[in-house]
Amino acid sequence: MNVALWITAGTLAAVCLIGSAKMFVPQEKLAAMGASAEWVEGFSPGALKALGAVELLAAAGLILPAVLDIAPALVPLAATGLVLLFAGAVTMRLRRGERVTIAGDVLYLALAAFVAWGRFGPEAFIG
Repeated sequence: MNVALWITAGTLAAVCLIGSAKMFVPQEKLAAMGASAEWVEGFSPGALKALGAVELLAAAGLILPAVLDIAPALVPLAATGLVLLFAGAVTMRLRRGERVTIAGDVLYLALAAFVAWGRFGPEAFIG
């Protein structure tokens, strides 16, 4: 179970790290990346940078506290934050009628929920 949680957390961290690129890529280039990136048109450049910063912090929060053994209790909190982030992404896609591109967000939501559950419960770093 511990190995599965580490693999899942690492996968989520990689996804969030890639997603944090929206801090650096102009909004026009993001919108031109295809049908799954049309959602960026509904956000201001500042909001996109904030989302990118949250994803960057989530990527760090899923891995670094446990690896460095500095406040490893932050890992399930970071996973819970990702659950909220991806729940917001699913809601946004449903409101925009983008049901075709929702599968990835639902998958990441489930993976983040698994990490949160596992690190709060059976494979907690503390206790």
